[in-house]
Amino acid sequence: MTLRVVQWATGSVGVAAINGVLEHPELDLVGCFVYSEAKSGKDVGEIIGGAPLGVVATDNRDDILAMDADAVIYAPMLPKIDEVAALLRSGKNVITPVGWFYPSESEAGPLQEAAVAGNATLHGAGIGPGAATELFPLLLSVMSTGVTFLRAEEFSDLRTYGAPDVLRHVMGFGGTPETALSGPMQKLLDGGFIQSVRLCVDRLGFAADPTVRTSQEVAVATGPIDSPIGTIEAGQVAARRFHWEALVGDTVVVRITVNWLMGEENLDQPWSFGPAGERYEMEVRGNPNTFVTVKGWQPETVEEGLESNPGVVATAAHCVNAVPATCAAEPGVQSFFDLPLITGRAAPDLAR
Repeated sequence: MTLRVVQWATGSVGVAAINGVLEHPELDLVGCFVYSEAKSGKDVGEIIGGAPLGVVATDNRDDILAMDADAVIYAPMLPKIDEVAALLRSGKNVITPVGWFYPSESEAGPLQEAAVAGNATLHGAGIGPGAATELFPLLLSVMSTGVTFLRAEEFSDLRTYGAPDVLRHVMGFGGTPETALSGPMQKLLDGGFIQSVRLCVDRLGFAADPTVRTSQEVAVATGPIDSPIGTIEAGQVAARRFHWEALVGDTVVVRITVNWLMGEENLDQPWSFGPAGERYEMEVRGNPNTFVTVKGWQPETVEEGLESNPGVVATAAHCVNAVPATCAAEPGVQSFFDLPLITGRAAPDLAR
């Protein structure tokens, strides 16, 4: 018996999720919501650049709410609580990479109520926030006693991110440092990453201050840098760094950091990826220490990333693979540790 899945939004994560659903032996794509009138009424296969699938996209939310489906992979650019609540009340389980990884009671309140009313489950998945920033580091901690520090850190070249409007107007690249530092990006990231820090603190049992310390830095171009938003000129923002930290007294016990660079040349501050290149790092200090570098979630070249970004695909894959466990879970908002361990599935030509 397959689970009937709706894809909500067809940006880069949405397209990757559709492809993932099509490959998954337990899932069947039955619907698709789009924000664009130009996409509405089109076969989803056409939207993702493939053969017809017999599934037609719609921009009518009521069509989706009335649809007979088990789950929705909810992947818009910005989440809306009323959309998620309506999906849950309609009896559809929701898996999303854009929030609710480990919400507080006040953050989860209306969604918990909607989920129980619809006998449905909400689960936040993805890469960062998500697996790289909480699930995987915490799993590594099982190999240590007396944990004193946990770190998760991303190093990514944003020239591989083919969303120029987001890069410029949301992330603040190509603008002044003052505009970037006062812009919306810190607040947008806080929602997910603060939850990641809190989950790590609670699972490890640190007596940390409930307030997560946040900070951000920028580096500017010292000369022209080619990027998806055009040429970044000297003095304009060309790299960003964000930190989220939990402290016990003056001691940092959990740190999550994101490093986003438009390449490594012509930067002031002179940040670089170092000899390890783009990567995700996870570190646990205890007895013994553990240090893991993850490669493969970033493309080998800028051109390759603009064609298909592995980090985007990984984000979507985590959501796709979480559908069966989410559908089987108790109603409500459920985090990683409320569900059983999730794995991928064999490629169709290698499956039994």
